[in-house]
Amino acid sequence: MSDRGGIFAGDDPFIIAQRWLTEAEETEPNDPNAIALATVDGQGMPNVRMVLLKEIEANAFVFYTNYESAKAEEILGSSKAAFVLHSKTLRRQVRVRGHVLKEDGPQADAYYASRSLKSRLGAWASKQSRPLASRASLMAEVAKITATKGPNPPRPDFWGGISHHSRRN
Repeated sequence: MSDRGGIFAGDDPFIIAQRWLTEAEETEPNDPNAIALATVDGQGMPNVRMVLLKEIEANAFVFYTNYESAKAEEILGSSKAAFVLHSKTLRRQVRVRGHVLKEDGPQADAYYASRSLKSRLGAWASKQSRPLASRASLMAEVAKITATKGPNPPRPDFWGGISHHSRRN
């Protein structure tokens, strides 16, 4: 049993992180679930970018992405990543690093289905990590996807979750 109290009360880091995120949702003006995600490329060069943490599960932190993006290719290539969830207003941060897994089954399907139609169509149309010719070309691709996939497009195979899992004994 832990003798910690206050903001660190408890033994389960996932429960503590969820509690902190819930508190940050009340005080952060924008994107309290934004994380700075760090990966390394095939040559060992680090990259960092902001993404949105979508779930804190009983033993995992989960975000969603296009698997064809540079970040996903780096993560899936090494099976490792790190991130920082920082709450400026609460003056707290959660640092996570370790092994990751693909979340591309029913959980990813359910999250994809919960997104707005615009976001679901955008997932199909966006060519991640590639230069965009123009907004008009993106909108033309969205129109094409809408015509071919209809008003309830399925989750693309190239889009899904990435989760940091705990390896507890």
